[in-house]
Amino acid sequence: MMMKQMQTRPGQSGFTLIELLIVVAIIGILAAIAVPQYQTYTKKARFTEVINSTASLKSAVEGCILAGNAPADCGAGENGVPDTASFAAYANVANLQVDTNGVITATGTAAVDSATFIMTPRNNDNTAAAAAGGPVTWAKTGTCYTLGLCN
Repeated sequence: MMMKQMQTRPGQSGFTLIELLIVVAIIGILAAIAVPQYQTYTKKARFTEVINSTASLKSAVEGCILAGNAPADCGAGENGVPDTASFAAYANVANLQVDTNGVITATGTAAVDSATFIMTPRNNDNTAAAAAGGPVTWAKTGTCYTLGLCN
């Protein structure tokens, strides 16, 4: 008897089919916006490792130039700049190198669209190559800027 009373109580109703469909549509729209944003966010976070992998090389090249060496003498394995082959493997870094002019290039793995991050030693006002013994600033370029991973 008690069960029958609960089923027939006036004023008790659930959600209509239209209301449920509207909720599902709203959740679908939010998911369509959120998923691509999340994927971009995770790629940016992974690419941070690529950028951070250049820190010790940057310090070494700066030290080499400030010690009175020309940037052309500050390549990998020269004048206190470590050889990049001696670096431990990084999860998101495919290649890390310093060329003969002190230019540091880090290339990411496929997880970060194989984007590159390039740092070139420049003079204090960023108009020309850094001079031996002079102050050093860095011109930063690479495909990571066009992909929006290091902006």
